[in-house]
This record gives sequence, C-alpha cells and structure tokens, in this order.
Amino acid sequence: MSEEALFETTISNIGTYENQKVTLKGWLYNKRSSGKIMFLILRDGTGIVQCVVSQKDVGQDLFARLDKLNQESSLVIQGIVRKDARAPGGYEVGVTGCTIVSEAFDDYPITLKEHGVEFLLDHRHLWIRTPRQKNILLIRAEIIKACRDFLDGEGFVNVDAPIMTPSACEGTTTLFPVEYFGEQAYLSQSGQLYNEAAIMALRKVYCFGPTFRAEKSKTRRHLTEFWMVEPEAAFMTFEEMLRLEERMVSYIVERVLTRYGHLLEELGRDTQKLEQVKPPFPRLTYTEAVELLNQKGLDITWGDDFGAPHETAIASEFAKPVFVTHFPTKIKAFYMQPDPDNPDTVLGADLLAPEGYGEIIGGGQRIHDYHLLLERIRQHNLPVEDYQWYLDLRRFGSVPHSGFGMGIERVVAWICGLEHVRETIPFPRLINRLRP
Repeated sequence: MSEEALFETTISNIGTYENQKVTLKGWLYNKRSSGKIMFLILRDGTGIVQCVVSQKDVGQDLFARLDKLNQESSLVIQGIVRKDARAPGGYEVGVTGCTIVSEAFDDYPITLKEHGVEFLLDHRHLWIRTPRQKNILLIRAEIIKACRDFLDGEGFVNVDAPIMTPSACEGTTTLFPVEYFGEQAYLSQSGQLYNEAAIMALRKVYCFGPTFRAEKSKTRRHLTEFWMVEPEAAFMTFEEMLRLEERMVSYIVERVLTRYGHLLEELGRDTQKLEQVKPPFPRLTYTEAVELLNQKGLDITWGDDFGAPHETAIASEFAKPVFVTHFPTKIKAFYMQPDPDNPDTVLGADLLAPEGYGEIIGGGQRIHDYHLLLERIRQHNLPVEDYQWYLDLRRFGSVPHSGFGMGIERVVAWICGLEHVRETIPFPRLINRLRP
C-alpha cells in the first residue's frame, strides 16, 4: 500500500476533499474491468462511489487480486477525489492503494436479477445491504427521530413501559404468552396503561418500543412484532388529541421530505402527494363513514368494524390522512370514554393514511370515572384483580386524559410508498417467519 492517506472520510463527504487524497472503508458492490483499468463500485453505508484502478498505479499483483474479488469483499481504499459529472454523486476516486480486509467466499446470492420474496426474506441479513433497503432503513430512522424531536418539543417526557406484562391491554385473543418464573405473563400489546400511570407524575409522556400482536393476519399491513410511539397526556381533551396528531404527522412528513426527499425519489415515491400533508386533516364520524361505504357499494352495517377494503375506500376520497371518529362503543377497547352526547359511541379516532395504507394511528380519550371503568372491565370479562392498579389511577386524583399509538412500520410504508410492511423493519416477524 502507498503512504498513509491524509484524510479518512466517508463517501457522503468526499465532495469536501476534491483533488485531495482520502481513505475510504467499505464493501465491493460491483466491478468491471477494461484491459488494465478496473472500476470498483464501493459502498460504505453512507453512499456509493466509483473507484478507478489503474494497473500502473497499484501494481500487477494487487490489480490481479482485485480483479478476482467477489461482491461484498471488504476493502480499505486510498485515492485522489476527482470531480466527474457522470459519476454517481458527482465524484470518483482515482485509486493509489488498497487493502483487502476480507474476501467474500462465494458469489453473492443477491444479484441484480429478479428474486422471489421468500428468497429475499431468507437472506434478509444480506438483503438490507442493497441500496433500496438501505434507503428505507435510513428513512425509518429519520421518522423515529422526528417522532422523538416533535414530542420532546411539545413537552412530552419519554417513559419506558414494560415489555412483559401480567395482563392484556386490548384483549386476550392476540397475546403472546410467556412463562415468567412459574407465572403467566404476556408480551406487551401496548404501553398505554403504564403511560396513564406516568402522566399522573409527569403530565405528558410517551413510550417508544416494540409491541406484539399474535394476530393470524397475512395482509401487507401486518407484522407480529412492530414498533409504536404512544403519547399520553393528563387533561388533554379528545379535540386537543386530534390536533396533536395532525401536527405530529405533518411534522414527520415535512422532515423526511426535507432531509431525504432524494431517497424517496430513488424509491419511486411521488413526493407531490406527501407535500399536501398539512393540517387540518379531513374528518368523518364512523356513522358518516358507513354511509359513504354503502354509497360506494361496500356491504357494511352500523356496528361492524372496518377491514382493509373499507379503510382503503374511505381514504381514497381524500388527498390527506383522514380521521374517522366516534366509533361504536361495542367495537372499541374497554378504556374508551363514551361520548357524552351519544354513549353508544366513544371519543376515539383512527387516522387513515391515503393511497390504501390504512390506519396509522389509533387513539382516544380514556375513561376517567372509576365506576364506569370497573363496569367496562367486567363487561369485557377481564380479571378485575389484574386491573386493580389501573383502577387505582381513578381512585387517587383521576383527571380526563387522552392518548394515541402510532405504528412506525405503517408510517414508513406510507411515506416510502411500499407495497408491504415487511420492507419497513430490519428483520420482519410474520406469522410464518421467525428467522433470520
């Protein structure tokens, strides 16, 4: 190898080192050769750059070794940064030296040809290296950061809820049981109940973490393990909650457009549709939504829950996310506050994303009356003893309060314009997939 390079940098920053010598560390994404000139395409997690290798600059032996390398071999490259309008990113590197850190053993299994979904999922640990999957994961990280930045800026405090719980949050049919030192426990469906305890200490809180639903669903919207951000606030009314959701979703979309609009375009996303996502969002009551669905020829009666076709049909009427509010009490969770003007409905809302992506947020005002909550727990055949601590929150200083949960993977799928949520998380868990 030639003498030590002056600057060690990343591909995303090489533009600041034009005509200077740099060191780049990464993996061989592709290569082609033309006589005594070779073109190595290097990726380092921040970008891709073409590295031009001349046999006269690196010597015959190293040139021959590089020519035999398989894709995904790891390299440390030294070279001069040159401006080139034809190159990806506008720069290329003239190689002066290279160290092969590790040679890939075999031909890389994921090639530019078409692969089946199951093959790609079997090789998910390698699939995430491809530019499309890398871009999706970068956008996911930005969405998560935007959630935190928004809520922190609104005065919410991050409080971590337990992942193993002794009881259900929204029903016992979709729980993953876990043996806990001789006692039955469950993987958490939601941190909401614990958030309701935390707001009595901190007023405005949110939890952020993995949640689990043992739903036997094979739709493009469902995972068995997914991540959810859940804000909750004391004294927050139903109307205040809806306005908070509008601001939060709009903030997230604007952040991604500003910082990663170019990645969305690489994914083929129509960003003009996302630019319309600004408050206020349209609203329909559940009753109005049922009437709309009947007008569109879908068979649904008042009191039925919505499925994916219903949500898609409703959202198709709007360019922005749409709230559906005031669902029937009987199809919502036990803790939902009844509408004082119509106790057969609750002060709850789902936020449906446009373009067929369905529900991205579910939330509402919580019951703050002890006796009504106790009645609801019994009506849902839940063990009262398991909810005594939750009832205590209504016995000692109860106040009206509201909150919601936003599923990260569905938001990523919508913003990126993806066909299936399996691409939105590094290692998806589906009803038929626990590996890798």
